[in-house]
Amino acid sequence: MKTLHRSFAAGEISPELYGRVDLVKYQTGLARCENFMILPHGPAARRPGLKFVAEARDSTRAVRLLPFAFSADQTVVLEFGHQYLRFHVGGSAVLETAVGISSIVGNLVTTSSAHGFSTGDDVFIGTRFHRITVTGGSAFTTADRWGLATTASGVTASRVYTLATPYIDSDLFALHIAQDNDILTIVHPNYQARELRRLAAANWTLTVISFTAPAGPASAPTATPTTATGGTGVDNAYAYTVTGADGVESLPSPTTAGVTNPLQLAGNYNTISWPSVAGAQRYTVYKLRGGVLGYMGSTTGTSLRDDNIVPDTTQAPPESVYTLNATGAEYPAAVTYHEQRRWFAGMAGDPQSITATRTGTQSNLTSSVPVRDDDAMEFRLASRQQNAIRHLLPLSDLIAMTVAGEFRIYSDGAPAVTPTSLTVKPQGYSGASNVQPALTNGSILYVQSQGSRVREMAYNWQSNAYASIDLSIMAPQLFAGYTVVDMTYSRAPVPTLWCVRSDGVLLGMTYVPEQQVYAWHRHTTPNGAVESVTVVSEDLEDALYALVRRTISGRTVRYIERLQTSYFADQADAFFVDSGLTYSGLPATTITGLQHLNGQTVQILADGAEVSDQVVTNGAITLTEAASVVHIGLGYASDLMTLPLALEGVAAAGQGRFKNVNAVAMRVTQSSLVSAGPSFDRLTDYPARQVSDPYGSPPALRTGEFRFAIGPSWNSDGSVCVRQARPVPLTVLSMALDVATGG
Repeated sequence: MKTLHRSFAAGEISPELYGRVDLVKYQTGLARCENFMILPHGPAARRPGLKFVAEARDSTRAVRLLPFAFSADQTVVLEFGHQYLRFHVGGSAVLETAVGISSIVGNLVTTSSAHGFSTGDDVFIGTRFHRITVTGGSAFTTADRWGLATTASGVTASRVYTLATPYIDSDLFALHIAQDNDILTIVHPNYQARELRRLAAANWTLTVISFTAPAGPASAPTATPTTATGGTGVDNAYAYTVTGADGVESLPSPTTAGVTNPLQLAGNYNTISWPSVAGAQRYTVYKLRGGVLGYMGSTTGTSLRDDNIVPDTTQAPPESVYTLNATGAEYPAAVTYHEQRRWFAGMAGDPQSITATRTGTQSNLTSSVPVRDDDAMEFRLASRQQNAIRHLLPLSDLIAMTVAGEFRIYSDGAPAVTPTSLTVKPQGYSGASNVQPALTNGSILYVQSQGSRVREMAYNWQSNAYASIDLSIMAPQLFAGYTVVDMTYSRAPVPTLWCVRSDGVLLGMTYVPEQQVYAWHRHTTPNGAVESVTVVSEDLEDALYALVRRTISGRTVRYIERLQTSYFADQADAFFVDSGLTYSGLPATTITGLQHLNGQTVQILADGAEVSDQVVTNGAITLTEAASVVHIGLGYASDLMTLPLALEGVAAAGQGRFKNVNAVAMRVTQSSLVSAGPSFDRLTDYPARQVSDPYGSPPALRTGEFRFAIGPSWNSDGSVCVRQARPVPLTVLSMALDVATGG
């Protein structure tokens, strides 16, 4: 009989669900999905390879990758290491201005002017990086990262641009960020909140945020009375203060001494004047009435006349009320932007406290009495137990995530959150871990407090609240015994949540909630463990960068690697090796620049054809035939395994019967070199070359059906295993199985 696996859109599901053949997800699920990505419309596509970008500055310590995105086409990957920060753009490290080289003798480089380098710097010369030892103001020696002397070749030397930071390696994964244009806010409860600013490609600053309010006039204004009509008024004593504004209103000046003048009488007035303040574009005058300062008037000049103006005491000058970032008890743990304010929370001294800046400002924490709608504000979450706030996230409402619950912060009946319209309501009690959540189009994806479940939080119009669901419920085997230590979200071309597991396995979840697609897949890399991931937009796609810890030639290294695109116009451009590099140029037989893979056996795709594996020696390999486009890197296996068969139209869906899959008709697109069988140790290869392939050309990629018999194996499951372990693509659309049953 025939049975069809028409889609794999449910991804890998738990063995605990093998008895639930009635579930719709069972019909589209897999028993194993390793190094395959599930596409939203159902196919399983082999993940592309990881391209080598650079080795981390210090491979002996933890490193974390974070994104910086000014716009869709201006993005940077930030490499945070132990008290340093590096920058990577488009798969390359950002370099400083080049210094000219006057001579190279052995591994001694002499520059034409003072180089300004330091011992231990990574310097790019010619086609590769060198770790240098300074021997003089215009000389240094070169070595590789293993300490072996190297010979440089080139006319200039450029150091990798590096910025000093206070963050030690053990604190890197507790850094939380929020970005506004070219300003990245970085917070951690052990450090003062800081701003990372980009001034130029190789010019960045990291500064402590100052929450001091703008200064107004330093001295009290002068009030000069003019009396045209004699007599005594009802209220003759007046006092004034002045604020300046350059987009943001300053703190008020000292108040004038009381001036006596019966302003109720015709012709009498007071002239209030003050010294100009650098940068101020407008000044506001407040008048004391009934012990309260109220708004009297505003001007671009440095004086204003009071001819018995009644002040508006509902609008008072700002006061310096809230403090933040001054002491360790005030260092925030969470930050975000929402409704034109910058919000901070989780301060060490009051972990349930939330502070927001004035509307339209980055760091103004002033408030007024009586309060204004745009005032800064500070409030505390009230809950049944101490709930340290770990995250602040902006959806249509502000969401605060704590150790033990989720809270909605919004304005009930008002157009915006203000000090007088603030409403806080709990939404759930799952709690969040310290892994920074991911924001999607209308939901938050986050790790549950215990660290081993991934949840989605989204607005539910029926309950008028935010609901949280467990997205890992169909694949708990991927999380049992592990925790998620880092997470990022890719929007294009395939919406995917990427989670780093504590053992270095990378978990992906294809996420299209409007189509009910929540498909998990796992990813491993040879001789390596993923430790951190981030996503930035590059070349019309979201590019995944991974920090991978590997052991190369007996040395532990930490490499930054980039997941390559799954789209390619030519077979020669298909990239399916890890920690790989590409040579592109005139036909060549010797490919150099592979020092990061010294001693490793690598797979090679040359002009679209697989060639024999080689061991990298002295950073090079040698081909038997010259090629123009060559991909070299570590080979990895991509495995699919179907679920135990559930047969339509058969009693009990065929459960309790022995089954044998005799043959497979596998529908594929742009694929080659596939193997299949009843188990991964009994695989049958589909012939790579067809009769129609031109002589001397690489085996062509196929689109259509692969039909081949597989080894017999009578068992109760009837599962089929599929493997692709060569440096070529494979996308499985469906599988039709020829099944015999008995028993």
